Amino acid sequence: MKKGGILNSDISRVLSYMGHTDWICVGDCGLPIPDEVERIDLALEFGVPTFMKTLEVVAKDMKIEKIILAEEIKTQNEKVLSEINELFKGQDIEVEFVSHVELKAKTKECKAVIRTGETTPYANIILQSGCIFA
Repeated sequence: MKKGGILNSDISRVLSYMGHTDWICVGDCGLPIPDEVERIDLALEFGVPTFMKTLEVVAKDMKIEKIILAEEIKTQNEKVLSEINELFKGQDIEVEFVSHVELKAKTKECKAVIRTGETTPYANIILQSGCIFA
């Protein structure tokens, strides 16, 4: 039995088989997930678990070199954007903003989409895996 790190077996499995430049998405409860992409559904009820708590746990267990966010988060969810900026502050992580429509299309390229109970708008992020050795 694991004694630490991510306890969810599906998230742990996906992270362990990801390679450099692979993508995983953490999204709100309304984000459409393509049928061909693995859905890891954590949503229990509206707001549980939160997007940020889920992102924090995943970020602790993953080398991230780039994040992709919807441009709309800048005006429609400044609070979550501020929390994301704070989480990754001081790290060498590239940030890319695309339209929400484009972000949804990019989920087709993700290894998995983690669905949270988040109900605030545009609380979705694609994490690009970095290389853990030099």
